[in-house]
Amino acid sequence: MYRSTVLLLLLAALVALARARPASSGLLTPTLSQVYETTDTIPLPNVGNLQVHDPNVVYWNDHYYLFKGGVHVLYYKAANMSGPWTQVGTVLDGDSIIHQGNRSRPWAPTTVERNGTFYCFYTLSTHGSQNSAIGVATSTKLDGSPWTDHGVMIRTGQGNGSDVWPFTISNAIDASFIRDNATGKAYLNYGSYWHDIWQIPLSDDWLSIESPEKPDAKQLTFIPNETFRPEEGSWMSYHDGYYYVWFSHGKCCSFDVRGFPARGDEYNIRVGRSRAVRGPFLDRDGKLLLDGGGTIVYASNHGLVYAPGGLGVLPGNSSTPDILYYHYLNTSIGFTDEQAQLGYNYLKYDNGWPVVLDGITIKSGAVTIARLPGWWSLMILSGMWTLIVVPVSVNMGDFPC
Repeated sequence: MYRSTVLLLLLAALVALARARPASSGLLTPTLSQVYETTDTIPLPNVGNLQVHDPNVVYWNDHYYLFKGGVHVLYYKAANMSGPWTQVGTVLDGDSIIHQGNRSRPWAPTTVERNGTFYCFYTLSTHGSQNSAIGVATSTKLDGSPWTDHGVMIRTGQGNGSDVWPFTISNAIDASFIRDNATGKAYLNYGSYWHDIWQIPLSDDWLSIESPEKPDAKQLTFIPNETFRPEEGSWMSYHDGYYYVWFSHGKCCSFDVRGFPARGDEYNIRVGRSRAVRGPFLDRDGKLLLDGGGTIVYASNHGLVYAPGGLGVLPGNSSTPDILYYHYLNTSIGFTDEQAQLGYNYLKYDNGWPVVLDGITIKSGAVTIARLPGWWSLMILSGMWTLIVVPVSVNMGDFPC
């Protein structure tokens, strides 16, 4: 009884502090019922404490490295997913050697490691264009040392190789990576609105695609009988015998310029699975992803989290579950692309299907409470009030605070 009374008093004080915060004069304020999803059935994110769009996280040598789109592809380092993050350097020393799209600000990097070499796949494009390219750069260090830009892997729209199927109908953005767990064969996944998401085998050196004049391409997702097919930002992960295709579905960005979509039409994170790396992939209801299927794993919630997407999955280990990470817009901060925040949730698997774990971090006076079982813990971290809500089934050691 005493513990509950103390907790309620502390929560009341935190709520009062949150309400006392001055409103941001630059914050867009669309109608709540039109834009925000106020459901509390989806857990809030753990806060990553970094502004980022389309994050990519690599765990290496006991540290997290986060890559993000922007000038020359910036990357950061932290001891924990919650930060603090320190900028290490950039992948590119200058503009990409690929003469396509926005050469100075590549999008959506994905970095993987093999035998001490890091491969960063990056996108060159412009908003709403199929004139796109995916390039790759390599390095043997993550300390700010120069990377080698190897140039283009695939093109769509214009340029050498863009006249080869399926590059004639797809869009070369948002590269991700997967290896066949049995054979070690590597594949590049990519695509967006133009015929959605595809998979292409990579050459043995991972610097080019296999058989570029006649690639063995497989389509992974598609929305039939529609001209508007908002699926992009794919990721593939592997867990306990299944390959999972993750993707962002819905309208993404520039809400301050383009306006807000109807409620529920904004970004959300979906998944399908297969026993084979090349599919076919089905959602939890048994619907093919090629028939428009996809199980929603994470979406707008609590009136605070809006349009989560641009995701990745960081494999867990014996002490930590898999981590789903993504960017989202915090409605108390703002809706411009530059205000996108890093969020993450731990995953559990329900009959082989990924589900985000309850467990949230609430920082700096922005107080929200989720309905969770078990005891609650109140802590002060880095000089800020922080409420950690943890179900009894999760070990506190799993939360890198």
